[in-house]
Amino acid sequence: MKFLVVDDSLTMRRIIKNTLSKIGYTDVVEGGNGVEGLEEFDKGGINIVLTDWNMPEMDGMTFVTKLREKDANVPILMITTNAAKEDVLEAFKAGVSDYVVKPFTPETLKEKIDSVLKG
Repeated sequence: MKFLVVDDSLTMRRIIKNTLSKIGYTDVVEGGNGVEGLEEFDKGGINIVLTDWNMPEMDGMTFVTKLREKDANVPILMITTNAAKEDVLEAFKAGVSDYVVKPFTPETLKEKIDSVLKG
């Protein structure tokens, strides 16, 4: 199971990678923004994408839209501080599979990952 983690914060990418490792997922590649995320995705083999919303160069919503043009089925988890109901609805309309509000617990992340992988 190969994960793509896209977040402009190196610290947050590290937290997510460490959390993934704790729940048994160690094959992780990363990008610092949507542009880098698309480059990593284009290399192939990505099974699930975890992305932030607020990033420079290409934000998470643009990234999700462009990713959906390439692959309609890959699970996408939006992990963000944007907690407003309107933001959640906008993300789902753009094509995210599920939504996690920062800060999150390893248990929450595992539940969301398990949920989107089951389809």
